[in-house]
Order: sequence, then C-alpha cells, then structure tokens
Amino acid sequence: MKTKLIVLITVVFICTAFTIPNHYPIDGYASTGIKRLKRLQLSVAGDLPDAGLPPGAFKSINDITLHLLLRKQDSTKSILVEDAGLQKKINALFPRLDKSYSVTILDITCADSLRYAQQNETRGYQPGSVGKLAVVTALFVQLEKIYPDSWDKRIELLKNKSLKAGNWALTDEHTVPVFNIETNKLIKRQVVASDVFTLYEWIDHMLSVSNNGAANVVWREALLMAAFKDKYPLLTQEETDTYFKDTPKKELTDLGNDVVNLPLRDLGITADEWRLGSFFTKGANQYVGDKGGSIGSPLGVMKWMLQLEQGKIVDENSSLEIKRLMYMTDRRIRYAQAPQLREAAVYFKSGSLYKCDRSKGEECGKYKGNVSNYMNSVAIIEHPDGTKYMVCLMTNVLRKNSASDHMYLAGNIDKAIKEK
Repeated sequence: MKTKLIVLITVVFICTAFTIPNHYPIDGYASTGIKRLKRLQLSVAGDLPDAGLPPGAFKSINDITLHLLLRKQDSTKSILVEDAGLQKKINALFPRLDKSYSVTILDITCADSLRYAQQNETRGYQPGSVGKLAVVTALFVQLEKIYPDSWDKRIELLKNKSLKAGNWALTDEHTVPVFNIETNKLIKRQVVASDVFTLYEWIDHMLSVSNNGAANVVWREALLMAAFKDKYPLLTQEETDTYFKDTPKKELTDLGNDVVNLPLRDLGITADEWRLGSFFTKGANQYVGDKGGSIGSPLGVMKWMLQLEQGKIVDENSSLEIKRLMYMTDRRIRYAQAPQLREAAVYFKSGSLYKCDRSKGEECGKYKGNVSNYMNSVAIIEHPDGTKYMVCLMTNVLRKNSASDHMYLAGNIDKAIKEK
C-alpha cells in the first residue's frame, strides 16, 4: 500500500510539473532576462495578481514557429497575387468606410495554397510606430555581422549588454514597466536619461509598449554596431560619448539612415514602399538629423511580414526571435482588441501620428487630427483551429479616432478569412 501511494504521488508530481503553464514571452525570462516577463511568470504561478491577459496571450516560447519555411525560395511577387474569392470578400468590407483605408491580407493557413487580397496597397502613409519593426530588423542585421557564426553569442549580447538611455530616450509620454525582481514591485513611468536597461529590455520596451525613447536607443545601438563592428560588444560609455561628440552630424545622419533602410532594400522593399527618415523623439536630434522623410505602405509592410514567416529577415533564428518579440503579452489595443481575436495568438505592432490646425475652429484632438490622422495596424493572427493570416491596415481618416473602426474591421476580416 505504501509503495502504491509513493507511485501515485510521484505520478501526480510529474503530471503537475509538465502542466504548469509556461507562456511566451512569459516563459522567456530565463533566456532573455526581460524583467517584465518575470512578473508575468509570477502572475501565472499565482504569486502575484492576475495580469488580465486574454487566452491568446498564453503561448509557449517553444510553440512559436515560422509558417512559410517551405516557401522560402518563393518570391514575394509570386506569392502576393490576388485570390479572386478572398478579394471579393475584402472589397465588400470597405465601401462604408473612408476612402483613405488601405489594406493587404495574406491567408497562410495552408502553406501550399496561400490566399492574398489588397486595396490601395501602394498608398503611402506616415508609418509611425510601425517603423519600429524596421529598427529591430536593423539591429538583428548588425548582430549577424558581428557574430556571423554564432547565434548564442548574439543572444548573449542582447541579454547581458546594459545601456544607458541618455538624452536619446527623451522625451516620450509612453510609460515603460519597471519591475523589481527582489521586491516584486512594478511601477510604470516615463523613461529618464539615467535609466539603464539591457539591450533585450530596450527592444521589449520598444515593441511591447511602443516606447519611442526605447526605439531611439535600439536604433542608436544598431548605428554603433555598424560603426564599431566587432569592437561593439566591449564598447564603453566613454567611447560612445566620444564617438557622438567627435563625428560630424551629417556622417551620423547618413549612417543612421542607411542602417535602418538598406536592410529593407535588401528585402526587395522599395523606398516608396517603406522607409524611415527620422528618429522617434527630439532627444536624438542633437546627434543625428532627418533625411528623406518616413513613409509606409501596406504592400511594403506585407513584404516584410511575408519574409519574416519565410525566415528571410537575416536568417531563420533572427526571424523567429523577432516574431517572438512581437507576440502580445500586454494590453491589446485597436485592431488586436477585437473580441474575435481573444483566443488567438496575436503578433502585433500599431502606429499612429496626428497633426492639428485649430486656426479654423475645426474639431481636433488626440488621434483626431484635422491635418493628418494616421493610424496603422500590423498583425499576424494564429487561431487555435489552425487558421493563420497576416494583415497590414493603414488609414488617414481626419477628425476621427479610427481605433474602433480598426477593431470592427479586424472582426470582419477574421470572418472573411474563416468563411470557405
């Protein structure tokens, strides 16, 4: 009897050990050192209050995959060909909405029978925070140049290199989560010049909460990698400060511009389809200038998403890690907030930029610009039933917060994809 009891306890322990929820990026704390994930890990374990995440946010790091590796040799041109059936459904969604709506949609549920639809796909918009996907691409391109033969060393650098914000990270109203792993206390606040986070954490702040100052820091580090190459891993703060002090601003501007834009050109994305011309806050402007303006189009961003799933953003490891970093384990907004997506894993980036002119007495406010009012949503959706698709939606509807329209469209696009 005693032996049977021991066996039973052992079996229960083993089953429990293998069914404790491990969630990405929640279970990515050990591999990345991102402290925000440690808090979510404790929340899942019941040691901290429930974080209130939707069911689709609980995906393991080991379950995130790239879905088009078998189509890696296929060109974007050969894949992004309109499917008549899907195109008809998508066309039916837009007559009721503003003419400035543009979209690209690629159904990747079945890798051997992809379906594509588009509307106003080449129209250019101010990409806003969607441009941060170009910044993370630039960083992984430079990491590969420093350590071409070692993925482990690239990850080690991301995890262990701590970086000071400086004026580059100033100023942005978006807060970042700062979690103390010793006291289990979380505060959310704006970034200050004295802040020090690891490179992995700066990337997470850039993507998970879309902090503009963090995006500047990540872009800055990609620039430094390009300038110092294999000397970058041991680069000191003093050497960094001297470099930015002594290097002509035009040289820094040109290098910074090339670092984020040339990788897009290498992916076959033209300058009219997607480019970045300026950093995300004024804090960086004392070091680098603006060049060429910023623009994004649904077609350009779809080309990027397609090649991410093909494992062609640098290499398969880099593509997969970028996708993991896009996985939403924070509050969902706009397109991603659609109720139809609660059960789905969502890899997401949203961007907005508005401009007001109140001289004529017109209504204008936050996300309700009367001069320009850009709102963009980029999403990869993966449902538990196997339905998978990618969307880039860009709008410029004046004097209206389009967040609810994006959410409404998300539900209707989801329905169109699922209907056979």
